[in-house]
Amino acid sequence: MKVFIAGLSTETNSFSPLPTGMLSFEEGSIHHGNATEDDLQYWTAPLHIWRSRAEEKGWQIIESLSAHAQPAGPTVRPVYEAFRDEIIEDLKAAGGADIILLALHGGMIAEGYDDCEGDLIDHCRKVAPNAVIGGLMDPHCHITETMLTQATLLIAFKEYPHVDIPERSEDLFRLAADASEGKIKPVMREYDCRMIIAMPTTASPMRDYVDHLMAREEEPGILSLSVGHGFPWGDHPRTGTRAFAITDGDAALAEKTAKEIGEKLYGLRHELHKPIANIEQALDQAVQETGGPVVLADMSDNAGGGAPSDATFLLRAILERGITNVATGIFWDPIAVRICREAGEGATLPLRLGGKCGPMSGDPLDLTVTVKKCATGLTQLFGSLPCPMGETVWVEANGVDIVINDSRTQTFHPEAFEKLGIDLQSRKIVCVKSSNHYQAGFNPIAKRVIPVATPGAITPDFANIPYSKRSSNYWPKVEDPFA
Repeated sequence: MKVFIAGLSTETNSFSPLPTGMLSFEEGSIHHGNATEDDLQYWTAPLHIWRSRAEEKGWQIIESLSAHAQPAGPTVRPVYEAFRDEIIEDLKAAGGADIILLALHGGMIAEGYDDCEGDLIDHCRKVAPNAVIGGLMDPHCHITETMLTQATLLIAFKEYPHVDIPERSEDLFRLAADASEGKIKPVMREYDCRMIIAMPTTASPMRDYVDHLMAREEEPGILSLSVGHGFPWGDHPRTGTRAFAITDGDAALAEKTAKEIGEKLYGLRHELHKPIANIEQALDQAVQETGGPVVLADMSDNAGGGAPSDATFLLRAILERGITNVATGIFWDPIAVRICREAGEGATLPLRLGGKCGPMSGDPLDLTVTVKKCATGLTQLFGSLPCPMGETVWVEANGVDIVINDSRTQTFHPEAFEKLGIDLQSRKIVCVKSSNHYQAGFNPIAKRVIPVATPGAITPDFANIPYSKRSSNYWPKVEDPFA
């Protein structure tokens, strides 16, 4: 059996001021057929798992490109086409494959390509018409007809935060192997839930819903159940939540099951879509809380959703109110990092921080800071997988500890602060630039968690996102999209 593995992913925020070009992928992760020779990390974990499982079976493995970038604006067309063509040329050079496994996102948009994943899968299908093609998806994906018809299997992470990447990678390999050996005949169908909201799975009702999905996968004939939450800030004709089911040779069962789980999720929409505090409300709640740390999530400046991660709105409000004993980060500001590294640890200097990428970043802050720590090569955990942080600096200004780096990434884990020497348990407030993924790491240490609807590139106002390609027939834009 010949197994071909590759990965290409980024999550596209159509409204981000940052284009996604070659530098973004170089900063993220690019391997030309050798990702599994390096240490396992967030983006390359599926390829490590697939290689290991194929080797256990004694199967031949062809490893192609693995290229991944932090979310930002649309990918530059020649960059996407070059990556796609490299994968396809490697597949041709291998003489095709019996199994093709792709580590994707599902929300990647490039100039001229609304559906990068569908385009890549379609190209693979043309080279290997009889192959089992499996796509591993982020739940913030846009499930398209091309993806559904040209892939054999599509499996999305079930958890948000996405801490189940290894488990879903295992699921995809197992089903692809069974399909290739003729043990199963996968059939996929999807259901449009006609809603666009955020659906974290750390608490009910989504925790119970995901547990329900996994229980239903034990039913006869059902191979896999997934929900594509959709990525709200991707301007795409199919942006929004879709449930999809894979059954063993039974199209009617797949269609029926997708509809059932989709309708069940739609029925939870009012419980899921809760009001979010603005900056002043969140700070009022935080300072009134007894003890700490109180974790404030700067939801709209999340690099993991395509925001610059240099917005100053929340930090400015903290400084203006004179709130101290605060830790905040991670700010993406390579210029500030360079200045602090040049000055060295212990230096006190004037520093202009943040506000560099446009109106969605706010105005820069002019601070007098003390450089407390400079570090290279730090990582922070996301689930069980390490994520690099680049050059990282800790500065202190007016009783606020600020973490800055030169490589855009959201704040996943307390390690982002603690590896620099910041004791979060002694802080009253911890501000994290993340929409939801922070919960996996920070919920266990937090006295209280408060999501904050800050201004920025991914403000959680789902009814008023200015789509040009997606119809307005979705909840909460309209009360009854099925009318």
